[in-house]
Amino acid sequence: MSRAALLLLADGRFPAGGHAHSGGVEAAVAHHAVHDTASLEAFCRGRLHTTGLTAAGLAAAAAAGMDPLLLDQAADARTPAPALRAVARRLGRQMMRAARATFPSQALEALAAARPQGAHQPIVLGLAARAVGLTPVDAAYAAAYESTGGPATAAVRLLGLDPLAATGILARLGSAVDAVATAAAQAADRALAEGIDALPSASAPLLDITGEQHAAWTVRLFAS
Repeated sequence: MSRAALLLLADGRFPAGGHAHSGGVEAAVAHHAVHDTASLEAFCRGRLHTTGLTAAGLAAAAAAGMDPLLLDQAADARTPAPALRAVARRLGRQMMRAARATFPSQALEALAAARPQGAHQPIVLGLAARAVGLTPVDAAYAAAYESTGGPATAAVRLLGLDPLAATGILARLGSAVDAVATAAAQAADRALAEGIDALPSASAPLLDITGEQHAAWTVRLFAS
């Protein structure tokens, strides 16, 4: 196992397409829900404990060896907004391309063949982590961190915030990321014995609504 692989998976420069997505913060900025550092921190914290927890659970379960096709169905069920399901699969396709080139494995090849339209991104992330011997909690950390890092970076571009202030937000969320990653990995461990329903299914209805609205915009900076 190489811990450097975890750093690579969590690095925003890993060519998995995340830089083109705002994680819902572009719509939040348009609705004036995010307008400064404090409101951005509240947005990131809320996203971490809802969609971030759900994604981390799916990633951890994939890294633990659960059936990725079953997990992909579970991800669909946990993503009620059609626009956000499409985004998750687009991101999954891009991550699959990067992961197959960087961390080749039979499991990734099998999922790519079974889901040519793209699997949900957290499942691909979890399989990539498993391919290099990372643990379920490692995969959960990568997914949880991404749920806050993406919106924070996007908000710098959208609002012209000080990048140092955005980085400070991520630092302050560190203990919350720890808690979410641990809870997600524990849920994945239970799911191996109890079934898929043991995985988190936390939702963020406002993100679903604004995600659908954002998809209909004719002019936008980010794809989602």
